[in-house]
Amino acid sequence: MSTLRYEMVIVWSEEDDCYLVHLPDFPEQIYRTHGDSYEEAARNGEEVLQLLLEEDGLPLPKPRPSAA
Repeated sequence: MSTLRYEMVIVWSEEDDCYLVHLPDFPEQIYRTHGDSYEEAARNGEEVLQLLLEEDGLPLPKPRPSAA
């Protein structure tokens, strides 16, 4: 896993009956992936993030600092 840190937002969708994953630092799409459980959504989000970081020619956004 990359040492780069990016925010991942996971929300429940009643309409879709699953958890949706948003990566705010990559705003091209609102939701990138999903999962039937929170844990599955988090794993899928990490996988998508890893694919985005490995994609050739993609300029990486600077991770936003956390407010926590």
